[in-house]
Amino acid sequence: MPFPEACIAYVTRVLLEGLAFLHGQKRMHRDIKSDNILVDFNGAVKIADFGFAVGLSEEAAKRKSIVGTPFWMAPELIRGVEYDGKVDVWSLGITALEMADGEPPYLKEPPLRALFLVASSTVAPGLKEPHTWSHHFRTFLERALDPNPGSRASAAELLAHPFVASACEMEDFAKFASHVLRARGKK
Repeated sequence: MPFPEACIAYVTRVLLEGLAFLHGQKRMHRDIKSDNILVDFNGAVKIADFGFAVGLSEEAAKRKSIVGTPFWMAPELIRGVEYDGKVDVWSLGITALEMADGEPPYLKEPPLRALFLVASSTVAPGLKEPHTWSHHFRTFLERALDPNPGSRASAAELLAHPFVASACEMEDFAKFASHVLRARGKK
């Protein structure tokens, strides 16, 4: 079920706050995806599963190891070149697409093909029906999913994006989350 845009903005804002904190502590999650985001009936949103998390230092300000889940992995991570916390921003952008479209880009492709498509594309993945979403959401995704990590926004920068300001209140998200969670529980 696609999320309403204000709910996507709410989840995105909470995740960005968490990522900005992590990145400020010189840590990266490296596996942001829907399965690693916990939501409760009260509207609380938490980042989970820090199994791939890693710290950075002055000596090692970037990483090169290839870890994560294929459909959410950033191009630079797939290519095995040095990367930083902006890989988490990419994954958050893919997660926002998933909330809008119901699935991440390339999900119908075999994982290796999806990795190739992400790593070789010079264009960011986009919404299935961009005209149904606001200009602010589309520009937010452009900033989060820039294939060039040097141009991609940081979590802290994205917190100031107008899309994030359009987030619903926690109580409104709680109503939506409760409805979705209860509907899934009946299946």
